[in-house]
Amino acid sequence: MSPGIGRPDHTECSPSHARYIERVPETDIVDVLEKQIEEWRRLAAGVTPEREDFTYAPGKWSVRDVFGHVVDGERIFGYRLLRVTRGDRIALPGFDENDYVQAARPWLARLPELVREFVAVREANLFVARRLDGNSALREGTASGARVTARGIAYVMAGHVRHHKAGLEMNYGLRAT
Repeated sequence: MSPGIGRPDHTECSPSHARYIERVPETDIVDVLEKQIEEWRRLAAGVTPEREDFTYAPGKWSVRDVFGHVVDGERIFGYRLLRVTRGDRIALPGFDENDYVQAARPWLARLPELVREFVAVREANLFVARRLDGNSALREGTASGARVTARGIAYVMAGHVRHHKAGLEMNYGLRAT
């Protein structure tokens, strides 16, 4: 159903997330979300086990940290999407990505498992995204202290992956195989 939901504008998410919507000019968000599964697999396939813990500068996240963060973001954005599409009006809190990355480090999986985890969470989120229609896509809620719409969250989800894929390519030299 999603091709008919329209693109959100920057007011349909928090100001800090508007940059993610800008990264997704397409109008069929489900197609973008589906294609990112294979893109993410191909990007990870080019990382050797020795390179997983590489950081491009002191204090920066490792390659594995970034992949773990993307999984966390996928879970959180997916939960928000579900809540908003169901008409839940309870304000959803933000999260500190740096705290999440730090807390995950002692038990963070290796890259192949993180990719499988991303795929599983994304596929679950796609069940919700595929059901968006003209009404449910415009449902509103509050997340991270800002008004959000269901379609805004779906676009943020895709833009978040694009943002980190670009960072991995630029700062870590990763390339999809």
